[in-house]
Amino acid sequence: MIGIVIVSHSPKVAEGVRELASQMAQGRVKIVAAGGVDDDTIGTNAERIHGALIEADSEDGVLVLLDLGSAVMSTQMAIELLPEDQQKKIVISEAPLVEGAVIAAVEASIGHDMEKVNAAAEAASTMRKLM
Repeated sequence: MIGIVIVSHSPKVAEGVRELASQMAQGRVKIVAAGGVDDDTIGTNAERIHGALIEADSEDGVLVLLDLGSAVMSTQMAIELLPEDQQKKIVISEAPLVEGAVIAAVEASIGHDMEKVNAAAEAASTMRKLM
């Protein structure tokens, strides 16, 4: 089963998204929050993200969902700190953070592979909220 890492500039946002996605997946998926420079400072921290990638590591890979532009750069730096074989199992998703994380968690919890989980998460950007 794939792991999921939530990267946000805000530690509270990352933890909140992790909590919501985890509840929707009924705790069956390893979801790790990597928010903030530290627990009190807005920003991103490659070392914090690196630790989350290691914690979420799975044979099936790790899907990373993130909020804003510089989170991509910090995540790429964190990935580069990993062994090459582990780097190949990580996918940075273009999914919206909250909706994508929830959908990814549900899809992963029913055993879908990385390609299907990421595709479903990224499709969240076109979901209608009102009927």
